[in-house]
Amino acid sequence: MEKIVEQPLDNPIIFTRPNALDYINLIFSNFIEMHGDRFFGDDESILTGIGMLNNIPVTIIGQMRGKTIRDDAIYHHSMNCPEGYRKALRAMKQAEKFNRPIITFVDTIGAFPGDSAEERGQNSAIANNLMEMMYLKVPIISIFIGSGGSGGALAISVADEMIMLENSTFGVISPKACANILWKDSSREKEAAALLKNTAHNLMEYGIIDNIIKEPQNMNENPKSVAQNIKKLILEKLNKYKNMPVSEMLNRRYEKFRKF
Repeated sequence: MEKIVEQPLDNPIIFTRPNALDYINLIFSNFIEMHGDRFFGDDESILTGIGMLNNIPVTIIGQMRGKTIRDDAIYHHSMNCPEGYRKALRAMKQAEKFNRPIITFVDTIGAFPGDSAEERGQNSAIANNLMEMMYLKVPIISIFIGSGGSGGALAISVADEMIMLENSTFGVISPKACANILWKDSSREKEAAALLKNTAHNLMEYGIIDNIIKEPQNMNENPKSVAQNIKKLILEKLNKYKNMPVSEMLNRRYEKFRKF
């Protein structure tokens, strides 16, 4: 899949941070995308497929963030629909069947909150992912590359290893939504963010995540160094689980999330 470099004048760039597709292109080879949940349709805001990590076949799932106004609308402003979560689960169950590790890239402000998503079973789609991921018999590695909002993020990050980029976040609610609920004033989002303690360093202190990857100042222009560090860490983590009995891996995953 080719990355769009030039943008038409009527489709201005609104976001420059590398998204899931950027990292997929930089880390994996021979990526083949999978579409559809075999129930309702295809949610383009969640990318799923199979790729090669060096010589290791892996299943890849990424939450998409649009870099232009047009793409942002296609990706529901980084909010996923139930068919997206079902598509992700379909890919994960296939990974289990063929014994492929699962790599997820988390970047969402939360699940899509519209009436249409609720009508199609948003709550049950997320809950089903949480339950199924807890018992998948293959290693799961989640990398937080931007926003990790609420159940929308957790729905693809019930993982054995949780890795965050230095400037990414993970929390029960977005700071803006939190400020709006608590004080009816979304402009107080920075104050809410301080209270939520949803940064990578906060979450590392609480033992929720396992690793932090530093970001260079110019990573928006050149994300290759970050991608190389992500790749290196993924390979290290996969080697950790290479000879681990499945029962031990599942027990470690269960205990990890019980501590939360």
